[in-house]
Amino acid sequence: MPELPEVETVRRGLALKMTGRRIARAELRRPDLRRPFPPMLAERLDGARIGQLGRRGKYILIELDEDGVLLLHLGMSGRITVAGPDIPDAPHDHVVLTLDDGAVVRFNDARRFGLLDYMRRGDEGAHPLLAGMGPEPLGPDFDGRYLRKALAGKMTPIKSALLDQRIVAGLGNIYVCEALYRAGISPRRLAATVTGARAGRLVEAVRAVLAEAIEAGGSSLRDYVQTNGEVGYFQHRWAVYGREGEPCPGCNCAEGVRRIVQAGRSTFFCGRKQR
Repeated sequence: MPELPEVETVRRGLALKMTGRRIARAELRRPDLRRPFPPMLAERLDGARIGQLGRRGKYILIELDEDGVLLLHLGMSGRITVAGPDIPDAPHDHVVLTLDDGAVVRFNDARRFGLLDYMRRGDEGAHPLLAGMGPEPLGPDFDGRYLRKALAGKMTPIKSALLDQRIVAGLGNIYVCEALYRAGISPRRLAATVTGARAGRLVEAVRAVLAEAIEAGGSSLRDYVQTNGEVGYFQHRWAVYGREGEPCPGCNCAEGVRRIVQAGRSTFFCGRKQR
């Protein structure tokens, strides 16, 4: 599933092409993706003026007219591209928006785990998919003090805690593995023991990994591409993710990168460097 850097890269690409434009034609080529589209969604989209594009965690929020917001999630295999009208449709182009300048925005989702929803402006914090979500990891509210308080008393592994969207928004398996490696923290360490300087170090590692990944256009795995169709490049900078058995960067441990399974997900780490 695309994580925060991939979603932010898509948001930025869409903002360049969509902000200030009007939707000349909206085509919903099926009644649902992960769940049914809200009633009258095509009619709400047709002719709507597009305002700012925001992001909350792994969700993109698109302002429509004076009081509407379109909520979008890419799911497991979703991709959004923007191209000219001469580009032919592809299988699984389930949502197609033609803008008033002729650009065509296509939401392609082979596995149909993505979603679209509509809400009134100002109701974002109460939406069931957004309510209770933790702070943005690149925002000012995510710091060492916050993380220490959020993890206090949690007897789950720190890896699992960071994947909890109620603690911090937008993090996924790839970037949690990479941040824990940079911070020198074992993914098996109990979350409640990440305190003091260790919590501050982890916050800085999370911020650095995400910023570098966004700059590189995210990590391309399976279906993810940027809005112009190009892949991301951060996968070439992974220190541990997907590198089981390979040498640990900057470490001479004999075992190399290790892989374990936590909560059904692969975790990659260095048993010597990460404590």
